[in-house]
Amino acid sequence: MTNDRPSGFVDWPDYYIDVRRVRNLIRVTHEGAVVAETTGALLVAEQDHGIVFYIPADDVRFDLLTPDDDTTSRCPFKGDAKYWRRPESTEPIAWEYTDPYPEVAAIRGHLGFYQDRTTLEVGVAVPAVSGRPQPKPAAAAH
Repeated sequence: MTNDRPSGFVDWPDYYIDVRRVRNLIRVTHEGAVVAETTGALLVAEQDHGIVFYIPADDVRFDLLTPDDDTTSRCPFKGDAKYWRRPESTEPIAWEYTDPYPEVAAIRGHLGFYQDRTTLEVGVAVPAVSGRPQPKPAAAAH
């Protein structure tokens, strides 16, 4: 269990992990099958790592995945990871932190996908800019 050990932030308080919700359409495919698609992903930028999109579990096709009980790891800043793979493969394509540390609690209930093992597409957000007044439709000429 993750919370049995202190977070890495105790020893490295300046380490950063930035977590932001994005509205862009994010689609993840593996060997031609769409395994996840969402407009509610988290964009995670972690010090010394590339960016990762974490997909809400509700938007993941678990019928196309199986738990990989042979693969485990622990991140000192996020916690213990659980892995997922396609049933016909031995290589994991996704991971999740089921009990992340409080500093990154927002990633609970989300899966990250290996960008070198899957294809991740970033689409547009609709509307492209939120909070900006939208133009009013032109009045019909009489």
